Amino acid sequence: MEKVIRFMGCLWLLMACTVAAALAQNRSVNGQVTGPDGIALPGVNVVVKGTQQGTTTNADGRYSLSVPGPNSILAFSYIGYQPQDVPIGNRATIDVILQTDDRSLSEVVVVGYGTQRKIETTGSIASVKSADLVQTPVSNVAQGLQARVSGVQISQNSGAPGGNISVRIRGTNSINGTSEPLYIVDGIQISNGGGITDVSPLSTINPSDIESVEVLKDASATAIYGSRAANGVVLITTKRGRAGVTRVTYDGYYGTQQVAKTLPVLNAAEFAQLENEVFKNNFYPNPGSLGEGVNWQNLVFQSAPIQNHQLSINGGSEKTQLAVSGNYFAQDGIVINSGFRRYSMRVNLDHRISERVKMGASILGSYSQSKNVPYGVTSLGDGDVVTSSILGAAVGAPPTLRAYRDDGSIFPFGEQGNGQYREVANPLGLASITNQIGIRRTLANFYGEASLIKGLTYRASFNIDLQSSLRDTYSPRSIISRNDLNDNSGSGSKVNANSTVLLHESILTYVATLASQHSLKFTGVFATQNNLSNSNTINATGFPNDATGNEALQLALARTVSSGRSKERLDSYLGRVNYGYKDKYFIDLTARADGSSKFGANHKYGFFPAVSAAWRLIEEPFLKNVSWLTDLKLRASWGITGNAGGINPYQSLATVASSGSDYQFNHVYLTGINPSGIANPDLRWEKSAQTNIGLDVSLFNNRLSLVVDVYDKNTRDLLYIKTLPLSSGYGSITGNFAGLQNRGVEVAANARILQGALRWDVSANATVNRNKILDLDGGTTRERFVTTYSILGVGQPLGLFKTYVFDGINQTGETILPGYDGRLGGHKVKDINGDGTITAADQIITGNPNPSFIFGFSTNLAYRNFDLGAFLSGTQGNDIFNQARFAFETPLGQRNLLKGVANRWSPTNPNNEFASAAQGSRLPVSDRFVEDGSYIRCKNITLGYTLPRVKGIERIRIYASANNLFTLTSYTGFDPEVNTYAGSNTVIGVDNLVYPPARSFLGGLQVTF
Repeated sequence: MEKVIRFMGCLWLLMACTVAAALAQNRSVNGQVTGPDGIALPGVNVVVKGTQQGTTTNADGRYSLSVPGPNSILAFSYIGYQPQDVPIGNRATIDVILQTDDRSLSEVVVVGYGTQRKIETTGSIASVKSADLVQTPVSNVAQGLQARVSGVQISQNSGAPGGNISVRIRGTNSINGTSEPLYIVDGIQISNGGGITDVSPLSTINPSDIESVEVLKDASATAIYGSRAANGVVLITTKRGRAGVTRVTYDGYYGTQQVAKTLPVLNAAEFAQLENEVFKNNFYPNPGSLGEGVNWQNLVFQSAPIQNHQLSINGGSEKTQLAVSGNYFAQDGIVINSGFRRYSMRVNLDHRISERVKMGASILGSYSQSKNVPYGVTSLGDGDVVTSSILGAAVGAPPTLRAYRDDGSIFPFGEQGNGQYREVANPLGLASITNQIGIRRTLANFYGEASLIKGLTYRASFNIDLQSSLRDTYSPRSIISRNDLNDNSGSGSKVNANSTVLLHESILTYVATLASQHSLKFTGVFATQNNLSNSNTINATGFPNDATGNEALQLALARTVSSGRSKERLDSYLGRVNYGYKDKYFIDLTARADGSSKFGANHKYGFFPAVSAAWRLIEEPFLKNVSWLTDLKLRASWGITGNAGGINPYQSLATVASSGSDYQFNHVYLTGINPSGIANPDLRWEKSAQTNIGLDVSLFNNRLSLVVDVYDKNTRDLLYIKTLPLSSGYGSITGNFAGLQNRGVEVAANARILQGALRWDVSANATVNRNKILDLDGGTTRERFVTTYSILGVGQPLGLFKTYVFDGINQTGETILPGYDGRLGGHKVKDINGDGTITAADQIITGNPNPSFIFGFSTNLAYRNFDLGAFLSGTQGNDIFNQARFAFETPLGQRNLLKGVANRWSPTNPNNEFASAAQGSRLPVSDRFVEDGSYIRCKNITLGYTLPRVKGIERIRIYASANNLFTLTSYTGFDPEVNTYAGSNTVIGVDNLVYPPARSFLGGLQVTF
């Protein structure tokens, strides 16, 4: 026992000596980090190389750090400056001067299947960093790109939480097909699309997880994605782990939202007077006594919270790096009973097994819930807007009626006013309709990379995109007038949808430098992708009560079921060669062949080549010594890309379908099946041939940079639905009949105006794009209406408005021309051709929904611990057809109208603007409802403050932000950034009361440990 005690005593003594020696070696090192101009640099990373020990400099550029011993090395790194390693030795104070990084030479951008130094790029590529993407509170990444990239027009079709958007890179590139770009998230390819009330697929991805976004615009940059790249490509790279100190970061904000504008409407007294005039009765004996009445917009709109919380962990060793994050985003809608929730988790792992072998994974999982309300009616009539749209119902609801019964339940209009307002819906009843969808999504990428020989690397990736959704709808019996209840009252449905996208890519890359002057890079790829989807739907009507909603569809009297399944495959082979000489001349050659199961037997494969070149004139001797010129590069490219997203699977085949109704034979109901589609073995890709010339300029040591691009894109073989003669037995055929052209100029500028204690950066971009229809259906049709006011015309831009020309009000004693429903006190239109009759020949082009140019501007100021940023966006020269104004200036009775109608025509008030009241009156579709949609919007103003350093906490920043603070526009609707027809390529710039965007005010906190 004594020996054991002696042994333990010696062991403790040895351990104590070891600890003492270690403590003796550990000592403190401090100092200051400055730039070459002597200005202190806050936030510089200072790490003991090869360990987890590290810190960052404070607001004065100072740091203090405990180091193991004199043989340690401090690594200093800071964005925009060259990293520097400094041996410690026996020094206790180490001051460091970091040199600015020549970003024009060292900056790396992500390109298809790899990366390039920025100076090597020959195509048109724009980059957006994480901080810019999340400057405004957005639910999806595309919203964060708005007005930040030249050549990219992003429209928020709906301001609903999680609502859909439209993205157009260098214009609209299709007619019946999609014009949305291809999105690639860590190698996983996804698409955005859908209707006005659909949840954007991009909303399932957390924007805070994104490190950077590259937008590939010209054919040289996009051709490597072949048949899916005609509309441009958006490469999204998420944040990955980094070797060094493990950092834990919390980033969150909370705020409130409100509607920016409401529409002025008649009050109860004015509405009652209008009703008496329309129906020529005394339904309201004393209109003036009714006062203001119910303000239905105040009941529908609400102040709504928005919040976002994210916890991230980032770190690792030289061999293994890990990034993990969890996110919760919640946005209640400014319209009652609407909102969006997202829960997401991301794990990015990279591990180097040996010097030659590396593997890793990226997994993004999310669950989102979206609650919708009915809006965005696309019916051309003016009745559905007040019966099927909550916003239309709020504008048109009679202010003389009540919202609730005495017991607090919703009061249907059919039970009020002797049933006179049965044709108008109580907007609170529409808000009670359940329409929600839950979406589970997993994006996973697994890769292995091996260095085979010097310069030759093989990478295999296996990607999967799993998505499942459940949509629940229920329209309750309680919102129906008791006198209107019947066996079909109460309706509900459940829709299950599942999709699986599997993608494998084998990438072989060879990099070599020859004679120290020639750089060569070859990339070869084989890819195969399978898309599988299925859905099933149950619809039911006739519920006994609302107790179970749609959770017991078997209780309904009538039920229908349907299901579907589809499968498609895409195989691809591609190669790319990048050659450079002396960092002066660069040439890129790309070729890709795609084979798709969706296309006809004669055109399964398409070929997509591209060639581009760049000349860095700054390397020429005659410019080498121009001190104020930092970089100058001329680019040129040509290529062909494709669009396979225009059609669904099986469109090239002869198809059959259910007739949609049952037939009775011998007292038995049978479902009929009939031919529905004619075979087209020549169905093929839409192809875009694009030429691009670009100029990149940097001045004054990169203090000012300018990028200019001019492009010409011609899209042929456009998918178009061509009408067939009735004798064929079919109504139409889908084929490659149409053609479209886009031409434009893009300009982007960045300036670092002040770089001292006061830092000031500004950036701006502007885009001019002109599109023109070259052909519709092989020359048969020159023009056709797609709505009563929107046309497609050969030689014309897409979606022009063609209407009558408003000419005031028919006054007493004037001749009313025949040919339209003119009346005394009604709208008058011009007889354009002077034939004395109003006909279709008197309709002319009265508006263009395509903007003359779009632009964005941002500015960032920083002084010591304070930072201030502002961001503006806008469009100029585009028109909007205000279909809602058309509906709510038509004085036909039973609905409320816009405030201006109070000044309507009468024999004693012969105004020349608003028509007189008349039962069943209809206004002609004229340019009165075509308005200028130009606007300038303050998207964001943010003021932040970084607190002095607290022990144990690397950084604390607090900020306040105002979003959609103001909009300068002459448009009279809710908002000028609108399109009821969402991603349509043909019906553009139409407002039938979609969900308006919110103005928000929020406060945020960012903490890094």
